[in-house]
Amino acid sequence: MDTSDPDITFDEGGKCNHCASFESLSELYWHRGPEGRVLLEELVAKIKKDGEGKDYDIVIGVSGGVDSSYLLHLCKVELGLRPIAVHVDSGWNSELAVSNIEKIVTKLGIDLFTHVVDWEEMRDLQLAYLRAGLANQDVPQDHIFPAEVYRLARKMNIHHIANGSNIATESILPANWGYDAADSKQILAIQKQFGTRPLKQYKTMSFWVRRLYFPYIYGINMFYPLNYMPYSKTEAMTLLQEKYDWIYYGGKHYESRWTRFFQSYYLPRRFGYDKRRAHLASLVVTGEMPRDAALAEMKNPPYDPKEIEADVAFVCRKLGIDRSEFDSLIQQPLKSHTDYPNHSRELNFVVKTARAMVRLRNAILGGKAGR
Repeated sequence: MDTSDPDITFDEGGKCNHCASFESLSELYWHRGPEGRVLLEELVAKIKKDGEGKDYDIVIGVSGGVDSSYLLHLCKVELGLRPIAVHVDSGWNSELAVSNIEKIVTKLGIDLFTHVVDWEEMRDLQLAYLRAGLANQDVPQDHIFPAEVYRLARKMNIHHIANGSNIATESILPANWGYDAADSKQILAIQKQFGTRPLKQYKTMSFWVRRLYFPYIYGINMFYPLNYMPYSKTEAMTLLQEKYDWIYYGGKHYESRWTRFFQSYYLPRRFGYDKRRAHLASLVVTGEMPRDAALAEMKNPPYDPKEIEADVAFVCRKLGIDRSEFDSLIQQPLKSHTDYPNHSRELNFVVKTARAMVRLRNAILGGKAGR
């Protein structure tokens, strides 16, 4: 990490706040030792019990990327669960990602439900975000994906959702580089100010529905299996390639054509944020990659100049804008999420409360283990 994160700080020993945050998050959420397997087995037993008499035990959202693809294998083969896979087609899927999903669900015999987002609404919202000048241009995709996963779980009366997010590969990401995609208040405000049509088919999920209604009224729990093991991205990719003929797509979250453009071109060119730095830093602090190798990787440009021209042309064509309009959007003044209505105060409160509850739970479990 470097000062492209304006909030980076160092203690007296030279340790940055990101390393300190990783250690704190690992202590709270990443159960890498033998106790992780015990906790995982207990959770799986509960999930199977809750699934008795139903067709499925658990819902898994899949993108075709490493983590969600490995999660399908883990839940079905190693944990013996009966998952239903959910994919959200936002209009930006790469053919490789779709192929990866089809290969795995077919070989494992897992039912797949695909929700296709209304493209005209998605296109309008994507343009609204570009006009808003914000850093996190992945919000339109990142919001609708979990929203549809939750809705399917509720519709099918399934009480558990498996999520591939994990400490091992995603522990570091500066807050300034992106804002929480769960904030539907901001999505609707930006669409109202910069969009040209109301969102009817694209159904947002409010802060209160996601944080209170689904978990506490309907008892739908989010389950993070990869945090109960010494998860290795390299080993997961090798397994997927050998067992399912899975093909790597070139970068973290590059299973989406939009995300590849956004992370490799838009963020570095417009804001000076190169998300590879955070992604590689996450692998360094977990021991997955030597620091020297990560620094060597950062010497390469974030994108191939020949490929990015094709990606920019593709984005313009998909969004229905010409290159001059695109260039004007790239060059407009920078904006922050604080420039628009938001739920950041409530989101921060929920995160702090959740972490406090996890600390209390861990302390209780540790005390029981001591006795």
